[in-house]
Amino acid sequence: MNETRRAILEALAEGPVSGPALADELGISRAAVWKHIDGLRAADFEIESGSNGYELAGVDAYNAPAIEFGLEAPFSIEYHDSLGSTNDRARELATDGETDVAVVADEQTGGRGRLEREWSAPAGGVWVSLVTRPTITPAEAPLYTLAASVATATVAREAGVDARIKWPNDVVVPVGDDGAYRKLAGILTEMEGQTDRVDWLVAGIGVNANLDSDGLPEGATSVRDEADDVDRRRFVQRLLEEFDRYRTDLDSVVPAWRELALTIGQRVRVDRPAGEIVGEAVDVTESGALVVETDDGRVTVSAGDCEHLRPV
Repeated sequence: MNETRRAILEALAEGPVSGPALADELGISRAAVWKHIDGLRAADFEIESGSNGYELAGVDAYNAPAIEFGLEAPFSIEYHDSLGSTNDRARELATDGETDVAVVADEQTGGRGRLEREWSAPAGGVWVSLVTRPTITPAEAPLYTLAASVATATVAREAGVDARIKWPNDVVVPVGDDGAYRKLAGILTEMEGQTDRVDWLVAGIGVNANLDSDGLPEGATSVRDEADDVDRRRFVQRLLEEFDRYRTDLDSVVPAWRELALTIGQRVRVDRPAGEIVGEAVDVTESGALVVETDDGRVTVSAGDCEHLRPV
């Protein structure tokens, strides 16, 4: 967001302020103040004018300026009403050298999950992909997936949803006590790097927010169905703020993940190229790999599709 407009919004948020006072404070002309106010109204900021001046009445918009206003994380926002895939666009930005950009779309027409699975992403959900350039090795990259999962589950819980995490990257809502769940959100992490470093990493996060679950794939749920509709602008802000908190403190990621994990303690089957593993999930390693107790001993799985099984 233009820094002058940001300063104007911050001033208006504190109460009525006159155009001349804004002009003096910012060192711009009164005509420039009016143009900025007009531009902010065009961006759907509710700015009222009265005898005491201008005042910010509310921020109900869902767009780039609205998300950036009040955001306490170092991300710029690229917003689209409709986009094929936020991850695809984020990859383009990463290839062009960008960093700390959040690509947000009201709807995705070509959303995808892990293993190129189709992901339903209609208007009303939270579809966002984060472009980052972390100073980590490829072996540490899974921690960013776990950080995205923790951030998503945390913010969903703030919205009143009993959100938990299924290894490695699904945010789910438990159903009963036998490990069954409904899927609330998914994480798709992509990266490019060298043997010893990551050049860029994209964390794609898709949350079924203000959607009716009867219009979603079988086994899915939404924030609306589990609690109530959310302010998507604030939801995205909190998502970026939590992700930023964990990416700057990677040592805290795994402990936080364990606290939210639904998979730990469950009987699981993990499909992987080397063959399936069946046993009890007992822990995750400091790099995010799943530790499974099998009949033949403990096995550490760094990647694979994990399914919760009913207890024997």
